[in-house]
Amino acid sequence: MPVFSISSGRDGADGQVLDLDTAVKDGVLGGGGLGFGGGFAEKVDLKKMIEELKLSEIPSVFICPISLEPMEDPVTLCTGQTYQRSNILKWFSMGHFTCPTTMQELWDDSITPNNTLQKLIHTWFSQMYFQMKKRSEDVQGMTSEILDVLKTVKGQARVQSLKELRRLVTTHVIARKTVVDKGGVSLLSSLLGPYTSHAIGSEVVSILVHLNLDSSSRLNLMQPAKISLMVDMLNEGCIETKINCILLIKILMEENDFHIEMVASHSLLVGLMRLVKDKRHPSGNLHGLSLIKSICLHQQVRSLIVNTGVVPQLVELLPSFKHDCLELALFILDALSTVTEGQLALSDCSSTIPNMVRVLMKVSENCTQHALSILWSICKLSPQEYSLTAVDVGLAAKLLLVIQSGCHPSLKQQSAELLKLCSLNYSDSIFFSKCKLTRTIQ
Repeated sequence: MPVFSISSGRDGADGQVLDLDTAVKDGVLGGGGLGFGGGFAEKVDLKKMIEELKLSEIPSVFICPISLEPMEDPVTLCTGQTYQRSNILKWFSMGHFTCPTTMQELWDDSITPNNTLQKLIHTWFSQMYFQMKKRSEDVQGMTSEILDVLKTVKGQARVQSLKELRRLVTTHVIARKTVVDKGGVSLLSSLLGPYTSHAIGSEVVSILVHLNLDSSSRLNLMQPAKISLMVDMLNEGCIETKINCILLIKILMEENDFHIEMVASHSLLVGLMRLVKDKRHPSGNLHGLSLIKSICLHQQVRSLIVNTGVVPQLVELLPSFKHDCLELALFILDALSTVTEGQLALSDCSSTIPNMVRVLMKVSENCTQHALSILWSICKLSPQEYSLTAVDVGLAAKLLLVIQSGCHPSLKQQSAELLKLCSLNYSDSIFFSKCKLTRTIQ
């Protein structure tokens, strides 16, 4: 008789090992006395229930040992092992006449429908399915009720209603769908404005970032007063509020009618850099850099970013960044090096060249690419001055490593050109020594 166990805490089963007879008798898998399908107003196709439930924990006895998926039509072999009918027939069609689990030779190739297990599977999934449907209906009702309440309440009562709505939308897909279907996005958007308190604004933003916002909703949220509130909360809110404001701004930036001037403000950039430098919240560092990168993609605001003082701050932070943050920071600095103000800011920072050389061949090919591009933009400003500095901190040897590596040919070419530029200030023998080359290699 097959045995199986139920996870602790599921309908009082407490993790005990059960056989099928006990499970059927006690109704542990059948919904606590509902029997085989009894007590349900409708009978739903098993395949449909399995697909919609997407359960991570299913009693092992329901799982086909071949496909590791729930069985819909279980059949039993002479060895006592049970499989999904289609899977075991496919096993036989491949020329196997053994039991897949035990590898025993089959003395009888007949298969017997396991009707008891099939009914048990259907009953268990029916119970889970209708419980899910009931929960969904309850969540839908609560969500609709809160949306109605938000139309009338003010002050602390509004904050509490928003907190409850946030709890629902972060936990339930059906709640998010209900908010959108019931016109909740427009209602929430109307709560954001020049006189909105941060207590209300932070809750609204935390809800909006979980919703599927259509073009009309995004355009509505692009109003200057709403953007200004998001920027203020990004500067003054808690870490969760700051990250949510960043996420919402990034969602708005995906809109075709978005204009970068809407968010490219000194206040926003200062707030983002403050978040990037906050060592207490690494997740904030990553989100802050991510939004600066998105803004940097727009050529027309790069000078503004440079004038905010982003370049020297990022350069000094490079050694402390982990890989994901480092790659974002280098991308930003590379983008800013394409404008004159950015080149000058990079060249004025004494740490730029040493930190770029340190990155070469250390983290990823993308990091190496950005560092090479930045070094090239600086060295060509004043080849004699900056290439001497670069060679003194070990650039030549690093460039040779890139050339000899399996990097992309374009990186090798750029390294060769930069190496040639650096060599112009030295005699061959001195440059070879700077490259730390032996006489044989020379």
